[in-house]
Amino acid sequence: MLNRIMTIVALAVFLGFLGILVWHIPRFDLGAVLAVTVALVLWDVFTTSFDA
Repeated sequence: MLNRIMTIVALAVFLGFLGILVWHIPRFDLGAVLAVTVALVLWDVFTTSFDA
């Protein structure tokens, strides 16, 4: 249970940081790289942390 909570908190902090980065540097190429990065992170989180 604690592992899932820590995973969600870490994911929220990571997404918050990337959101601030995109907000202050609104460029398409940066947004594309960050979108791929977020997709890979979400795939990793859901395949490792939320495995039954």
